[in-house]
Amino acid sequence: MRSSRFILYSLLPLFAACQVWTPDKTDLNASTRLQGELSQQDGKLVFRSCSEQRRFSIEDSGNTGLPREAKTLFEDGASTLFVDLRGNFSGSTAAGTDGKLEVSKLYRLQNEGAGCDDPNFKRSIVRAHGNEPGWSVLINNQGLLLEQPGKPSLVVPYIAEGLPNGSTSYSSEANGEKLELWVAPARCQDGMSGALSNLSAELRVDSQVMHGCAYPGGSSGD
Repeated sequence: MRSSRFILYSLLPLFAACQVWTPDKTDLNASTRLQGELSQQDGKLVFRSCSEQRRFSIEDSGNTGLPREAKTLFEDGASTLFVDLRGNFSGSTAAGTDGKLEVSKLYRLQNEGAGCDDPNFKRSIVRAHGNEPGWSVLINNQGLLLEQPGKPSLVVPYIAEGLPNGSTSYSSEANGEKLELWVAPARCQDGMSGALSNLSAELRVDSQVMHGCAYPGGSSGD
């Protein structure tokens, strides 16, 4: 059975007034979603959150594949990576760090693009993008923003429908445009930047079908 909700509010003011998100200080006592910088130290991964300077050694307790994925991007020449993950902090402390971070879920891993300074992360539910042709979609509680090179930005209300397998559809037929974005849980890698995310995306605009990657935003509840 699908669950759905209809979103129709004042759209344009919200998209025009996005603010830079400043994460709260790391909570050492809870499983939480974190964004920050990933680097290498003595052959091991070290995490520093966007909001502070403490550094934590990484343990992939959830078998997310983070060490393997990071190794590939580091081999391409990156000195640091941006990572978006969920994890718990343990009491043990590795040499040269302030503790250990046990990673349970990986949302994003990238060596370029908006990271800690993403102005839209806090208010977004889903961010999706694709290449050839290029496109990007930002979804929040008040609407859907579609951007394509050479075309005017499109802001519309939408209906969200979720399926038991974790897939979600965001669809609209406003302004004479029939549009639907499907996102589904799956490892997805951007063919141009090499960035990784935990959702695949399929965008349908009228009869055109485009594929790409996506990740949940700060308002997704994930």
